[in-house]
Amino acid sequence: MTPLTPLRARAEEQAALLPPLLARAEHLAGNMLLGEHGRRRSGMGDDFWQYRPVQPGDSRRMIDWRRSARGDTQFVREREWQIAQSVMLWVDQAASMRFTSNKNLPEKADRARLLALAVAILLVRGGERVGLTGTLLPPRRGNNQILRLAEIFAQDDDADYGVPEARAMIPQARAVFLSDFMGDLDAVREALTKAADRGVRGILLQILDPSEEAFPFQGRTIFESIGGTVSHETLKAGELRDRYLKRLERRKAALADLCTATGWQFHTHHTSDSAQVALLWLWQALNRGTA
Repeated sequence: MTPLTPLRARAEEQAALLPPLLARAEHLAGNMLLGEHGRRRSGMGDDFWQYRPVQPGDSRRMIDWRRSARGDTQFVREREWQIAQSVMLWVDQAASMRFTSNKNLPEKADRARLLALAVAILLVRGGERVGLTGTLLPPRRGNNQILRLAEIFAQDDDADYGVPEARAMIPQARAVFLSDFMGDLDAVREALTKAADRGVRGILLQILDPSEEAFPFQGRTIFESIGGTVSHETLKAGELRDRYLKRLERRKAALADLCTATGWQFHTHHTSDSAQVALLWLWQALNRGTA
């Protein structure tokens, strides 16, 4: 066996996951009823958007005289905004995301990848550019971009906890970060501050296993990180429950406060809940972010 064999076997295993992930993401995205374009707003374009009453500063050539002739009020005909936006994704692929408390539940990483790829499919269908934060995959349109995203999402990171990537953020773009956010909070704060400084607004979607919210442990328990670098043994796990839950609530409150301060949005999703509901929330949050 050569030294490259384990690496090759792992690469082949990851490649085998690609078609099922794409198929599930396509199915999930296909269940969304969005109409012709799910991110409409007023602006420069060719398609009719809405009529509105004339306002101070409007020129006479903006008035739609046919519509205005129906009454005493003059109306302006607005067109739909059609400039493609760039939406940048960061999906936590660290070891902590490979946790699941039940064989009937997906890993956090699986749910994060599925949601990220499904929302990317919806955005590309809507004419937007989608890519990754950092320099690995700049935002582009098209099905080839979806294939590249799926390929990258299928890879794992050996680090215990993920660190948000905030390099090369496009000014005024949108961003979606998907993680359990159990790692260094300062790294999240630094990433969102950098993004906000460049006018980037976005979404933090925290993905947790239900056992991480319930802490159902009792008696002798060994807690160990997925990567194996952190381990703690206790004879009375139940006594840790209140302290753990308080720390978790403080972490979630800190993330929510950080989002409020930087103009981002925060939401927690559990792997026991519907992926469709999470995707719908993500899509509506993206639309709120462009209002």
